[in-house]
Amino acid sequence: MHSGPLADLDPATLHGILRLRVDVFVVEQNCSYPEIDGRDAEPSTIHFWCADPDGSPVATARLLVDGLADGRSELRIGRVCTRHELRGTGLTSAILDAVVAEIGDRPSVLDAQAHLRDMYARWGYVVVGPQFVEDGVPHVPMRRPAAPAE
Repeated sequence: MHSGPLADLDPATLHGILRLRVDVFVVEQNCSYPEIDGRDAEPSTIHFWCADPDGSPVATARLLVDGLADGRSELRIGRVCTRHELRGTGLTSAILDAVVAEIGDRPSVLDAQAHLRDMYARWGYVVVGPQFVEDGVPHVPMRRPAAPAE
């Protein structure tokens, strides 16, 4: 498992992460949208990835800091994906374990593809709004509340 901001990624790793995301979200899911959205380069964004023995990313996610209208911010998980032939091998769980460990006790949100809501529930995420369609794919907004203060 690897993680870091864009500035710490070597060009081959960045290329591999972006290619994996395009392969999954644009090609496999047949969704034409701007995958490279500018959020990867934000200094607060943390990239997570697992690599094969050659160093090529095979699973990835990113953790963003979203600014809210009231001046506060919240953490947002996004772009979680695993190479098709490696799904079901535990890589997505490893990625999410690392992301949630980074989040710690803080609250966080994500927009899950609707069929994956139960998977995200394993990390404490609950649906907090109605289903919506983004790029032709049904999604649900989910939130993981802050851990109670001890």
